[in-house]
Amino acid sequence: MAAAARRLADAGIPSPRADAEALLAHALGVDRSRLAVLVALGSPVAVPGALERLVAERADRVPLQHLTGRAPFRQLELSVGPGVFVPRPETEVVAGLAVEEAAARAAAGGAPVVVDLCTGSGAIALAVATEVPAARVHAVELDPVAHAWARRNVEETAARTGAAVDLRLGDAATAFADLDGGVDVVVSNPPYVPPGAVPQEREVAEHDPELALYGGGEDGLAVPRAVVAAAARLLRPGGLLVFEHAEVQEASARRLVAGSAWEAAAGHRDLTGRPRATSARRAAGPAGRPAPAVGHSLP
Repeated sequence: MAAAARRLADAGIPSPRADAEALLAHALGVDRSRLAVLVALGSPVAVPGALERLVAERADRVPLQHLTGRAPFRQLELSVGPGVFVPRPETEVVAGLAVEEAAARAAAGGAPVVVDLCTGSGAIALAVATEVPAARVHAVELDPVAHAWARRNVEETAARTGAAVDLRLGDAATAFADLDGGVDVVVSNPPYVPPGAVPQEREVAEHDPELALYGGGEDGLAVPRAVVAAAARLLRPGGLLVFEHAEVQEASARRLVAGSAWEAAAGHRDLTGRPRATSARRAAGPAGRPAPAVGHSLP
């Protein structure tokens, strides 16, 4: 394992030992925690031949999660691979805001309705569904390949925990017309990278699907604008919208929820202190009706 860690370090992998341990555990078919116990006890660990191939691929910057087929997310472990965006730790903060809102509404005796737009692997939707059992969770994904991964995760999570998600294939801008005005929480990690801003990490630039990265328009916010417009249509007065964005888009994201349809806009930072998400509540119009919103379509 030491040789594998050195090879990964020489290739510039940020966490070479941790990745080497994860690859060895995967090659052995054991949990990483079990591998740690074996090492701590001094038990002999036979290094399988598959480890050399896995290390070589990781050194070539194939994402660790693609090699193991798994990605941790809050209390979950999700299936991932080529064609779906690998969920990131910063998105756990976004999911947490949705979980907190749904949990508060459930504690008040409700059955909160939650919609996850641009669900990708299904990470946020499944986090809410498993952590707030009273919630009725819906999710939509435009890309058929990513949708297939989300479907797999929904089915695997349901088998393990009983948590259910209404997963649909479709456009976030027009999905869930049957829920208009009746949703308590809309949450989204939409694509938001501006055109031409190629991610520096090869794992992202070469392996994450472009449809999940680039948000469209000159500023990368065409899809987030459509998400905000869809949320204005879906949310009941007082309902919460939470969406992720890049740290350099903090001011632009706040402007997306500056109109009369929204109130109580707030920014949220990730675990590294970077501005990562914006939230706002759906304003009420005359007689308690939602304030009007301008619609957008996805590019």
